[in-house]
Amino acid sequence: MKTLSFITGRALQGLVVMFGVSAIVFFALFLTGDPAAMMMSPDASREELEAFRQAMGFNDPIWIQYGRFLASAVTGELGTSLRFQRPALDLLIERLPATALLAMTALLWSSLLGFLLGTIAAVRKNSAIDFAIRIISLLGQAIPVFWLALLLIILFSLKLRWLPSSGIGSAVHLIMPSIALGAYYLSAITRLVRASLIEVLGENYIRTARAKGISSWRIIVHHALRNALIPVITVQGMYFASLLGGALVTEIIFAWPGIGRLAVEAIQNRDFPVVQAVVLFAAAVFVIVNFLVDLAYVWLNPRIRL
Repeated sequence: MKTLSFITGRALQGLVVMFGVSAIVFFALFLTGDPAAMMMSPDASREELEAFRQAMGFNDPIWIQYGRFLASAVTGELGTSLRFQRPALDLLIERLPATALLAMTALLWSSLLGFLLGTIAAVRKNSAIDFAIRIISLLGQAIPVFWLALLLIILFSLKLRWLPSSGIGSAVHLIMPSIALGAYYLSAITRLVRASLIEVLGENYIRTARAKGISSWRIIVHHALRNALIPVITVQGMYFASLLGGALVTEIIFAWPGIGRLAVEAIQNRDFPVVQAVVLFAAAVFVIVNFLVDLAYVWLNPRIRL
């Protein structure tokens, strides 16, 4: 019963967040004054502006416009692209596989290597290995994504000619974008795993397990890691949501046809319905991922539901 109440409460919180995001996305369109003037070309005539305003329903009271926008969003109708004259949702669905592939690849390799390095650093605390891993982690978080991406292109594409510099097509096209995107998350996950595991390894039940003669790696794998996973899962969930919402810089530099690049193109072309669709999609991804993280909390530590 308490678990159901916990899940229901989190679901309602997610709905409230989505409602708030929808209001911000809609009313942001009116911050500059006339939305028709913002979305149309600067060279548009007064007659063209009036016809566009009438077609988009901008002459109706604003609360009627918001109600219409909210009803359409609930049914999955996120408007029509002004540039492509196609439903914005269709454009999102087309770009989603590319972004999902890049996001999952970057998160997968950074998580696996981050867990390994973080565990080694925690077990070898204050050793030379721990110091080296911490230095690598600090460098990974300090180096900007765009700088690392350009460095990879210069080295592996221009100098060595081992990898293609842009586009999508085969597995080799995925190597440099996933490295550039995952480097920051590798550093963050490594540091978080190290800190969480060091804290857990100092608990009394770990000392008891050691006193019983249980091997160190068994203690780490079967006892310590499970409790150390809770803060790590939170961070991973947020990272994956942000990646799936669109890795803007990486997708632009490597000409990766994903959601992030679609958003930038929509902003440049004043395609506001597509911008609204991307923002709503990104918010929905964050809400869903956070909800799944909350469920993982309950599984990892049932006391959290209380």
